[in-house]
Amino acid sequence: MLAISPKVGEFLLKATKARDIEDAFRRVLSEYLSMKAAHFANISEALAQKWGMDFPEFKRRLEKGKLGSNSYSYDTEQDFWEWEEAETLKRHYESLSEQWT
Repeated sequence: MLAISPKVGEFLLKATKARDIEDAFRRVLSEYLSMKAAHFANISEALAQKWGMDFPEFKRRLEKGKLGSNSYSYDTEQDFWEWEEAETLKRHYESLSEQWT
C-alpha cells in the first residue's frame, strides 16, 4: 500500500477538486498522459509543416536520398531523430492512456 503525506494528499485534492485521493491520482495521471501525447504530437506537426509532408513520407524520401541537397545534412538528420522520437513517444503515451481509461 502506497502512503503519502497528508500535505501531499491535501494538495492533490485541492488541485484536482477530486472527491478522494484515488480519484485525484486518476485525474493527474490521465491529464499527464494526455499532455505528454499532445506535446509530442505538436513536435511532429511542427516538423510536418516544416517539411511539407508526414513522417512516413519524410522517412521514405530520406532513405532514398530524395530530399534534395538536404538529404545528407546534419540538420536533416537531427530533424529525423527528433521526429522519430516524437512519433514513437506520442504512440507510447496514447497507448498508455488507452490502457489507463
